[in-house]
Amino acid sequence: MEIKVYATLRDIVGGGTITLAGVDSITVGAMLEKMFQLHPGLKDEFYKSNGEMHSAIHILINGRDMRYLDGWDTVVSTADVVRIFPPVGGGRR
Repeated sequence: MEIKVYATLRDIVGGGTITLAGVDSITVGAMLEKMFQLHPGLKDEFYKSNGEMHSAIHILINGRDMRYLDGWDTVVSTADVVRIFPPVGGGRR
C-alpha cells in the first residue's frame, strides 16, 4: 500500500511516498500506527502535546477527508488513493 505525503512530511519520510509492505487493506488508525513505526518522527507532526491530533492534518481517501467517512475506522485498500497533508502556515502579515 502506498500513501502520498506532502510538505514537511516529505522531509521526515525521505520522499513523497510511504510504502506499507504486505498490507492489502487496513483501517486509517492502524495505518497511522504502521507509519509511525516506520517513521517515528511523523508522530510529532500529527499530534499536539496533549495527545490530540492536529485539526489541520488532512487524511484524504480518494479525495474525501477521513473525518467525513468512518474516521479512524475507515478501511483503506491498495485500490484507494491515500494522501496526507500536514498543517501549513504562512502568508502575509
